[in-house]
Amino acid sequence: MVRMSLRRTVAALSALVAATALVVGLGEPAWAALPPGIPTKATAQSQLNSLTVRAEGASSAYDRSLFPHWITIEGACDTRKYVLKYDGSNVTVDSQCKPTSGSWYSDYDGVTTTDSSTFDIDHLVPLAEAWNSGADTWTTAKRRDFANDVSSPQLWAVSASTNRSKGDKDPAKWMPPRTAVHCDYVKGWINVKYRYGLAVDSTEKTALQNTLNTRC
Repeated sequence: MVRMSLRRTVAALSALVAATALVVGLGEPAWAALPPGIPTKATAQSQLNSLTVRAEGASSAYDRSLFPHWITIEGACDTRKYVLKYDGSNVTVDSQCKPTSGSWYSDYDGVTTTDSSTFDIDHLVPLAEAWNSGADTWTTAKRRDFANDVSSPQLWAVSASTNRSKGDKDPAKWMPPRTAVHCDYVKGWINVKYRYGLAVDSTEKTALQNTLNTRC
């Protein structure tokens, strides 16, 4: 399936790079890889221009259980384990797909770890944000697909501290501490909203546009 092969390809390329270099720049590991599907600046701009702008709101209160996750993606791998398996370096897993060794890099703050339990899998567009931007009208099946989409920029393996600092905030209220990822962060955000037909509010759109203009 396509959703599996994208992250597998990234993992294979990362392993190849890791064999020939140790670090990139000032600390980012050479094997560090972004989630798949992040568009070019031009494509992101076009997608942003096409998004519906409206105030956030939903027909009923948000409930996280309305977005079933984590689901089985491959063999014994649920979504979390799948992302950890393919977004790290030299990752080994047990029969239940739980990582037993490897290294992971958090693009949000530049933290590298060998303990996968210290990392969360962040929904780039938070589930509550999606709910208030149009997902309240979706079927449960579509919300399940959104919450477990491994073929788009929606899922990022990042340090638990940054994920919890972010919470449900959009880019007008929170951006990763590591400014080098800001361009890819907003391009990914725009792409996810575009893929799923989600709206943006006016302050969110302004923040996205400003970051495209100044960081990309």
